[in-house]
Amino acid sequence: NAFSLVSGSRSSKTFKPKKNIPEGSHQYELLKHAEATLGSGNLRQAVMLPEGEDLNEWIAVNTVDFFNQINMLYGTITEFCTESSCPVMSAGPRYEYHWADGTNIKKPIKCSAPKYIDYLMTWVQDQLDDETLFPSKIGTCSCPTRDGPFCLTHSLIHACGCIPGVPFPKNFMSVAKTILKRLFRVYAHIYHQHFDSVMRLQEEAHLNTSFKHFIFFVQEFNLIDRRELAPLQELIEKLGSKDR
Repeated sequence: NAFSLVSGSRSSKTFKPKKNIPEGSHQYELLKHAEATLGSGNLRQAVMLPEGEDLNEWIAVNTVDFFNQINMLYGTITEFCTESSCPVMSAGPRYEYHWADGTNIKKPIKCSAPKYIDYLMTWVQDQLDDETLFPSKIGTCSCPTRDGPFCLTHSLIHACGCIPGVPFPKNFMSVAKTILKRLFRVYAHIYHQHFDSVMRLQEEAHLNTSFKHFIFFVQEFNLIDRRELAPLQELIEKLGSKDR
């Protein structure tokens, strides 16, 4: 996925189908915990890994949540982000993004913002739906004798009737970082190219809170390279200083 430096009425529709975390699963409980701590208003505290929880699982749950949030935010301005208004995927006059996913499109291509974001969100959704990358069954076992989250010493189907979860793959963190890096680009495009539309729709508070949550999360676990954040560095510094 190429990143190049070059030398600029309220809708609640979602752009892509919402990704749901299975109700009753441990990940669902983690999501509820995240929502409850967000309600306290302390975002720095809300993004921290809850005591005793698995880092990969916490990152997975929040990545799904950010995908859903960005999906909804972009859905409110799709009518303003068109082939003619945004012929290239950019974040201001200095940053332009070209799409490649390494499989279907190996060589980076220049395309319009709506096309780029369609490619991007479809790719993210494919990763989130892949049970080998984002296993949803972790932590669902209620056996009192289980070994940690994976029930390593039990048979495939336990006495309690549950099926033990699949552990996260070795490349999980790398994939999660790529997803978050790409989702950042949607925020960057919205802020640089469509903030006037966001303000007309009176969605700026929603956008700012979502982005602040996203940035505090990726900063807490060092998930996006600082250079990638450059298009919104001024805003990031402003949000951070307000919270000190």
